[in-house]
Amino acid sequence: MIILGLMSGTSLDGVDMALCDIDRNGYAILAAETVPYPEEWRHRLSTLENATALEYAQAHVDLGHYFGRLARQFLSTVDARVDAIASHGHTIFHQPDRGLTTQIGDGDAIAAETGLPVVSNFRTLDVALGGQGAPLVPIGDELLFGHYDACLNLGGIANISYREAGKRIAYDISPCNMALNRIAARMGMDYDRDGAVARGGHVDETLLHALDSLGYYAAQPPKSLGKEWFVGQFWPLVEAAPLKEADLMATVAWHVAGQIADVLCRQHIGSLLVTGGGAFNRHLVDCIGRRASATTVTVPDENIVNYKEALIFALLGYLRLTRQENTLASVTGARCNSVGGTVSGLFGNEFNDLGNSVL
Repeated sequence: MIILGLMSGTSLDGVDMALCDIDRNGYAILAAETVPYPEEWRHRLSTLENATALEYAQAHVDLGHYFGRLARQFLSTVDARVDAIASHGHTIFHQPDRGLTTQIGDGDAIAAETGLPVVSNFRTLDVALGGQGAPLVPIGDELLFGHYDACLNLGGIANISYREAGKRIAYDISPCNMALNRIAARMGMDYDRDGAVARGGHVDETLLHALDSLGYYAAQPPKSLGKEWFVGQFWPLVEAAPLKEADLMATVAWHVAGQIADVLCRQHIGSLLVTGGGAFNRHLVDCIGRRASATTVTVPDENIVNYKEALIFALLGYLRLTRQENTLASVTGARCNSVGGTVSGLFGNEFNDLGNSVL
């Protein structure tokens, strides 16, 4: 089945699109592209949690149409018969302790723009079943990258998955690019290329201790992070520190590496696959290696680094359309495994074969 995976992460870098050929024997990424968000959307998404209900509802629909137009344009450049689209959406609220998680980017709008079936809302069923609704990528780690002891994604949030006692365990470790990119923005940069700013700064022990002492890090999995926690608990400590940006960058990078290394050492991880935008931050990856010296750290080819999450959401869409479990209770803490995702846009005769497998 050929599925276009769409991913929009918390760091607001852009929309990742990966056209993937998925079957029971494996996968191939046929084509991939990242489209940076225009400033209008970056601002709109970064402030949406404080908008009115009407503004929120309008953004949900508008973002769906935007995703759909991007997908349509991208697919016009490839020579492939596409079966469906799997869209993560963009997370605005994530509060599983209150039974809610919301990812905007209306699946029906994407379907209307592309004429293709769309799977979206992957997280909500798991949250309704008492789970964290996150992370979802670990089932892909299990099925596609299980030959590594652990898989680490350095995106807006750093998250990890590994096997423990025969089960796949996964959770969010700490903020990552969400914090580093915000410091970079104060310096007029989109991000700290290669970690050069952090490498030139000094670690401040006072701020480091304050960050390391946040209660989330002592909590046991399953657990997950949202922007609300970052804005309410993490960022105020960074913002209040009387430090130069380079020293803030160095301290936050060392903090992130330390939280990751704590997990690697505690779980005796021998081989680690690192993906996500932070995998290009050489200083951060070096810090992880220094703080977890017994772990062999592998950064794969750029296609996997950049598009692993989009690839795995394509896999989640494939599993949803073929009625196979795509969410693991051992990861999220839900009452049971589930087949998550809402299917939109089955358009009649041209999709009869696919529709019969779904409905």
